[in-house]
Amino acid sequence: MATILERYNKLSRLPGGKFIFARLVGLSAPFFSKIKPIFLDLKPAFCKTQMKDRRSVRNHLGTINAGALCSLAEMTGGLALDTTVSRSMRWIPKSMTVNYVAKATGTITALCEFDPKIVKEGDVIIPIVVTNTLGAVVFTADITFYISLRKGG
Repeated sequence: MATILERYNKLSRLPGGKFIFARLVGLSAPFFSKIKPIFLDLKPAFCKTQMKDRRSVRNHLGTINAGALCSLAEMTGGLALDTTVSRSMRWIPKSMTVNYVAKATGTITALCEFDPKIVKEGDVIIPIVVTNTLGAVVFTADITFYISLRKGG
C-alpha cells in the first residue's frame, strides 16, 4: 500500500490533485473533512496546510473556533510525522498543549516542520504554528504523539 507521502506526491502533480488528496484524508479521518483543509505542501518532516474562515468553523465571537484550530494542528502535525515514521511503526496523538496568541480570522496557514532525527519509539513532541493572512502567529500547538511498533510488525 502506498504511503501518505507517495499518494500526495502522485496526486499533487495532477490538476485538482491536492483537492483530491484532501478528500482522501477526509475519508480516512472523517472529522478532518469538516474543516475543509487545503494542502499546500507535504514532504518529510514538513506539512503546510490552510483553512478558510467560514461560518461553519467560527465561534460566537466571529473568530475561528478553538476546535477547528486544534483539528487543523493535529492533522498538519500528524501528516508531517507520518512522512518520517517507518512502515513498521504507528502513531497516535497523546496530548496537545495550545496557545491562543491572537484572534484567528481570515484564511489561516498551519505549518509543521521538525528535525526527523527526533522521531523514535515512545513520546515525541511535534510543534505546529498557525498564522493569519498577514503572517502573524495566532495559534501554536505542541502535540505529543506516541509512536510504537505496529501489531505484528
